[in-house]
Amino acid sequence: MSGPGPISSRPVYRGRIVDLSIDTVRFPDGSTGDLEIIRHSGASAVLPVLDDPEQENPRILLIRQYRYAADGPMIEVPAGRPESTGEPWDRVALRELEEETGFRADRLEPLTMIYTTPGFTDERIHLFMATGLRPGTQSLDPDEFLDTLTLELSDALDMIRDGRISDAKTICTLLFAVSSGGLRTG
Repeated sequence: MSGPGPISSRPVYRGRIVDLSIDTVRFPDGSTGDLEIIRHSGASAVLPVLDDPEQENPRILLIRQYRYAADGPMIEVPAGRPESTGEPWDRVALRELEEETGFRADRLEPLTMIYTTPGFTDERIHLFMATGLRPGTQSLDPDEFLDTLTLELSDALDMIRDGRISDAKTICTLLFAVSSGGLRTG
């Protein structure tokens, strides 16, 4: 008997952003079962830091974006998917930063990678922190409705605590940037 893993896959739906299939898998105990899985290209997310990251409580830039699935606006870090297969994750982050905020970055620091919801999707988001920001050109997609917010880091952390920031990639990016010592609140 072989170890856990896929046995077969039946495509159900192929979309612009996700594909849905029903996979027959072997579980660690040797049993088998069918699981619905959403396949996703992955994404990059980036925390734009407006001030010197060594400064206590630096200003950061977030976006407030309309999200249909959340039934309204969400406060988030800029993020997006690759435009082509194999586009490097750091390039995705830099492109999305400029497209969504109108800023370019002189430096981009990789933070970590997260699985968004591994119970039903293979989506991974690569998290970055951008510094040395300078003006670029904002270029929103037709389905992007957003505005930018400038906040002190401590205010963004308070917004996580009180629920005003509830987007998982944003929470992970902010908390990782602080816990790794990359940013300090004071």
